[in-house]
Amino acid sequence: MAVSRGTRIVTRSWALSPQSFSTLTTPRNDIIVEAQPTIVDGGTYLFLSREGPFSHWERRVTSTSDTITERTTYRIDIPWFGWVFSLPILLFVRRSGATPTATHQSAATLPWWAPPDRLNVHQVMILGLLAAAAMSSAFTNTVFTQTVTFAADDFGVGNTGVGIAGALVRAGILITIPLAIAGDRIGRRKVVVAMAWAAPIVTAAGALAPNFPLLVATQSIGRPLGLALDFLIAVIAAEEMPRGSRAYAIGIMAMASGLGAGVAVMALPLTDLGPSGWRWVFAITLVWLVIAVDIARRLPESQRFSAPHAKHVRLHRRRFATLAAILVGVNLLVAPASFFQNRYLSDVREFSGTSISLFSLATATPAAIGLILGGRAADRRGRRHLIAVSLPCAAVLIVASFSVGGVPMWATAFGGGLLGGVAYPALAVYRAELFPTGNRSRAAGLLTVAALLGGIGGLLGAGALLDQGWDYRSVMGVLMVGQFIAVVLVLAALPETAQKELEDISIEP
Repeated sequence: MAVSRGTRIVTRSWALSPQSFSTLTTPRNDIIVEAQPTIVDGGTYLFLSREGPFSHWERRVTSTSDTITERTTYRIDIPWFGWVFSLPILLFVRRSGATPTATHQSAATLPWWAPPDRLNVHQVMILGLLAAAAMSSAFTNTVFTQTVTFAADDFGVGNTGVGIAGALVRAGILITIPLAIAGDRIGRRKVVVAMAWAAPIVTAAGALAPNFPLLVATQSIGRPLGLALDFLIAVIAAEEMPRGSRAYAIGIMAMASGLGAGVAVMALPLTDLGPSGWRWVFAITLVWLVIAVDIARRLPESQRFSAPHAKHVRLHRRRFATLAAILVGVNLLVAPASFFQNRYLSDVREFSGTSISLFSLATATPAAIGLILGGRAADRRGRRHLIAVSLPCAAVLIVASFSVGGVPMWATAFGGGLLGGVAYPALAVYRAELFPTGNRSRAAGLLTVAALLGGIGGLLGAGALLDQGWDYRSVMGVLMVGQFIAVVLVLAALPETAQKELEDISIEP
């Protein structure tokens, strides 16, 4: 039998017993639902897929007098991230860690890395493409933050100038408002494809900036284009994923964002090449155009947008105001903690560009695990209480990482990243869930603006206080108050949305 590229074959044998025969000749009902078997070749049980993420699935069970053998041929097409799930899927297909007498797993006992709902082939393709777009978006949103310290030193700019630059780049978020409206008018796909091209090109132009103001100008345009890409792919994810896996999808996309941001961090050793080494980091942005090509070729329009829906819908003001206030409170700390981290490591801890890169990768990587665990927990157990526990704990650890040195600094940054990752999917998914199809993109865009305004306030305040002689610990400790206010608002004013259809949450007209 010819096997196409990407198809895998797994064969395992066990001792024949009534229990193993019963288990292996029963249709699987885990990450895949098999149809009832047909008997072929004089006694071979043939199982085919009825529902699940595999583009090809065929399982054959044969037995002899003392042995029973299972041969599974499968293919799963996950754009860009097949390598991440290849080994976990292989181990699950071959029943690693299980005996042939074990009962089949149900959706409630799926492995920790799988979504709470069973995805189909279409949903797997969409999630992979959106995650790839998230990498591109994250790089364009991160590259200025990671390199501004080195660019500022090259151009002779101080803390106040850096803070103002960060605020100006974030103020460019106003560019996203018409893009958000366009997402509701002409469709999510068209705007996503345009931003997948435009964001890397404009951001890469920073490599040619002759002075600091022009560098800031390029990023004041490029970064908002990346942010528009980010919130629009989140809208598509919420609209395309099953009701019990929306937060999981947001978590996967955030994990991909971490990889994209990680590329920017891994490029930081280029800054050690000389005073203008930071320019090479911006030039790398053009590599993300390959993702733009794939998105333009394969990403379909959201099915909810394509379906008939009310197009002119008033924004739910109370929900919007509550969620906007929460995002402002959260970003009062998150934005300056992220933005000034490299300067803190460089000026206070005397880290080199390579050391900063190592620190960022080592302490941010655990957030990927937190994102998957947090996404699953938010979908299965609810958003509100997960946020209430993880968000303030993450804030305390982040502030602690600006207070100590050595191993404790690495450990607290590690813990803050992990718990921040747990909280993120539950909080981020609200942006798309609370509003109807007709203004979901607009709401997501305006909420992104609100979050950036909170970040601007945090950056301006942090920069000014640092220039007045405050230490980093005191500055971050003051800004942490916003996190606790956000938690109170989540518990007091946001509805629980887990396991509910978008139309029931958003009160679709």
